[in-house]
Amino acid sequence: MNRLFRTTALMLTCVMVLALNIPAAHAQAAAAAPIATEKPIKLIPGFDKDIIDSSVDPCSDFWQYACGNFDKLYPIPPDKSGYGTGAIVYDYTQVVLHQMLDKVALPSAQHTPNEQKIGDYYGSCMNEDAIHADGLKPLQPELDRISALTDKKQLTALLAHYQMINVNAFFGYGEEQDFKDARKQIAIVGQGGLGLPERDYYFRTGDAAEKTRTEYVAHIANMLGLMGEPTDKAAADAQKIMTLETALAKVSLDITSERDPNNVYHPMTVAKLAELTPEIDWPQLFADTGEPGITDLNVANPDFFKGLQPVLESTDLETIKTYLRWQLINSTPAYALPKAMDDENFDFYGHKLRGQPVQAARWKRCVEATDGALGEALGQVYVTSQFTAANKAFTVQMVHDIEGAMDKEIDAQAWMSAETKEKAEAKLHMVADKIGYPDHWRDYSTLKVVRGDAIGNAWRAAEFENKRELAKIGKPVDRGEWGMSPATVNAYYSPLMNDINFPAGILQSPLYDPNGTDPVNYGHIGAIVGHELTHGFDDQGSQFDGNGNLSDWWTPDDKKNFGKMTDCEVTEYGNFTAVADAKINGKLTLGENTADNGGLRLAYVAFMEDAKRKNIDLDAKQDGYTPMQHFFLAFAQDWCGATRPEQMRLQVQTDPHSPRQFRTDGVIQNMPEFGKAFGCKVGQPMMPANSCHVW
Repeated sequence: MNRLFRTTALMLTCVMVLALNIPAAHAQAAAAAPIATEKPIKLIPGFDKDIIDSSVDPCSDFWQYACGNFDKLYPIPPDKSGYGTGAIVYDYTQVVLHQMLDKVALPSAQHTPNEQKIGDYYGSCMNEDAIHADGLKPLQPELDRISALTDKKQLTALLAHYQMINVNAFFGYGEEQDFKDARKQIAIVGQGGLGLPERDYYFRTGDAAEKTRTEYVAHIANMLGLMGEPTDKAAADAQKIMTLETALAKVSLDITSERDPNNVYHPMTVAKLAELTPEIDWPQLFADTGEPGITDLNVANPDFFKGLQPVLESTDLETIKTYLRWQLINSTPAYALPKAMDDENFDFYGHKLRGQPVQAARWKRCVEATDGALGEALGQVYVTSQFTAANKAFTVQMVHDIEGAMDKEIDAQAWMSAETKEKAEAKLHMVADKIGYPDHWRDYSTLKVVRGDAIGNAWRAAEFENKRELAKIGKPVDRGEWGMSPATVNAYYSPLMNDINFPAGILQSPLYDPNGTDPVNYGHIGAIVGHELTHGFDDQGSQFDGNGNLSDWWTPDDKKNFGKMTDCEVTEYGNFTAVADAKINGKLTLGENTADNGGLRLAYVAFMEDAKRKNIDLDAKQDGYTPMQHFFLAFAQDWCGATRPEQMRLQVQTDPHSPRQFRTDGVIQNMPEFGKAFGCKVGQPMMPANSCHVW
């Protein structure tokens, strides 16, 4: 069961870290260094004059002006494919978590049950020598299970087991809120089974795309060879796997189409699903995963399951078994694999796909793995020492200010009818604000963590989470649940929950600077809050009402007007070239671009109210800049940094977020208030005669 299917792009994020290219690829094991020998990470202030390049005209390229010296002061580390403002916060947080985990990994009778679990999970991950000494032994029971297949009818039981341990074979299965009745939790099956980032990687033309496919097939062959296959057989089997995955890709939706909730919502009976793919015994699969009562579900992409049937029929059992071995090894966390496999995995997914020169230290990977498996257990320890009541109080006030600004913006839209405004405001007033950490912590008491069993711990953690998710089917929705751990340096909006979520991890300098001025904090965290709130009214979020239901609450004319304005953004961003021949996909990035633009505008409106309340002199200068200039500089400095070209290409082909430069300049050129603050003239790049404006 892959979390990808809960559901595709419907948790809309700011992605302070992921968009800044902290790689999620599995990793080569590096020797763990004691925390004392790690280079100290220092958070930067909300306004950092040192990273400004004053030789650049801010009216020509504001991102370069605001961030031009960042790369000199903070070059991309060799273990990353990109580095920026958010990455510094992420690195700082990783060091804090490292210190915590180092302590609880030591034996002590004083540890709480959760401390014991996170300490044992982390300690098992860090025991690199034991992992490599074990080799493939921990995987052998799973490999034997595949080898024992003698008939395709036996596939169902194996795939049910694989879904529970997050092995991405053929499809994904999980739980989600019903799009048309968000009070209900239902089962969902969706497309899956690919090893490349998304379906167009199998069909995109050009030298770069063809090179990636060639490298991918070679990578599969190398991994099969490390599993014991002779070189010639491994090469032949790798090509068979590529042929099978290409057939799956042909019936898959592309990543842009998946953004439309109507494209991934097709409720039907299990009997109807069985007609699409009779090769899978669906009632047995659901029963084997602990949910025998499923009679109806969402089949996200019916054409995929219709197309899956001939793929299963026409592919011989031996090829399917080889594919399953590949999917098993490719879905197993690389930190738990023998060193040669770990290195090979990193070489393709980290180095070739992302341009990352070397892998991160093992402690970084193990911190990340522990947070992924036991996020709220680790988060409970984290917030106790790191998240103050003052941080929460400030953020609560900021969120209320931004929501007030959104109320004003809705009311001010001349293109929107009174009828639609009323429904938009009703939705706004129903948004739930989640700040810092959940009110009720997750219970991990049934999760078994065994010291020294890294692979087993990863599989048991996956099964624990998947059982927890599946157990929700047919039950009332817990609207207090969080989709990110408290230490996450990120934020998100959920259209089905209609909530905005700001984990404690993101509420650190410079994103929120407790010593920063009001204009600086409104430019930083204010724009992030506004970004998440705007997601409720972007091209995706606007299709859901205040209760979280997929519902057309717009009048036809308002919907048409909204479409014209979003089309302007599609064209605007689609003309930006990210790297070489790769332009931004304006349709893929539309929701995030709308949120970036709306977020800054809402922060601006809220700051103007704040300035009025506090009698802030908007003409007074500090550090050589007016409050309004500080506001825009703070916003731009959210996105300072650099990206390796390989990662940039990957980003524009798979990520709904625009590259960092255009998250600044693309927004700034749509804000005439910026031009006024910096004395720009109409016609200059940052102050075009015509600009886009949705919210």
